[in-house]
Amino acid sequence: MLDAGFYDALSRLKLRMSHRSSLNAAGNRKSLRKGNSTEFSDFREYMSGDDLRRMDWNAYARLDKLYIREYLEEKEAVVSVLIDTSASMDYGDRSKAELAKDLAAVVSFLALANMDRVKLYDMKDMGRALSVGGGQNAFPRVLCWLENLEFSGEVDMLSAVRKMQVPGAGVTVLVSDFLHPDMLQEETVRSGYEKLLQYLDYCRQLPVILHTMAAEELRVSLEGVLNLIDAETASGKRLVVDAKAVDCYERELKRFLERMRRGAAGGRGIYVLCDAGKDRRQLVFQDLRVIYDI
Repeated sequence: MLDAGFYDALSRLKLRMSHRSSLNAAGNRKSLRKGNSTEFSDFREYMSGDDLRRMDWNAYARLDKLYIREYLEEKEAVVSVLIDTSASMDYGDRSKAELAKDLAAVVSFLALANMDRVKLYDMKDMGRALSVGGGQNAFPRVLCWLENLEFSGEVDMLSAVRKMQVPGAGVTVLVSDFLHPDMLQEETVRSGYEKLLQYLDYCRQLPVILHTMAAEELRVSLEGVLNLIDAETASGKRLVVDAKAVDCYERELKRFLERMRRGAAGGRGIYVLCDAGKDRRQLVFQDLRVIYDI
């Protein structure tokens, strides 16, 4: 996991939110409800019992009517982080699983530092989410939960997302390699990936796609006659990995990554390719800049 100095630098950043909160707990996000923040919302006519300190006397002088100034109320938002804990994530000299935990920690820290609520989900066990709020003092609970994650078996991502609790508009962060059959269909078919993004849009969520890939998957160095074993199904395939095979793989990988980017953009979301082999500071402070309000 990341060190204290890393989080000290991270505390200067703020997570981007495209939706206003509709929740009831106090926080730092502008809500749809009217309240006591300094951000002006609208005028309305005075009613008996209104706070006279909100009276707009300039409007009264012009219109000879009493009007009250309304302001947006500050409420906490919910940032949901869904982690793919399938066996395919536990791959690479610097594994995608460790990267996924680091990314979830970064997002959780930013949300808690801004007094938002974080909900962490293991996609294999959506019924037992960790829900934390109350600021940075709650962050050790996040780290403990992440340390205990186990990466094994298979995950049905679309089914998992549909089981997520959605109390209102917010941010949903998906941390996965997306190497699942229903996510890899041809573009001519509306795959699970497009359905997933469509569902999040329906739920008024800003989708943030943190696409974790191992360095070995992005830059192939294998060669010769190999027996490849699927980490999740244990099925095998014997392949001759030569220059032609590598070229074919790289073309398909490029198509896959481009489709992921286009899908996120079409779903009004944010996409970031996260290379597990890259220096964490470069990844978090440069590659992830698109998820911050700077």
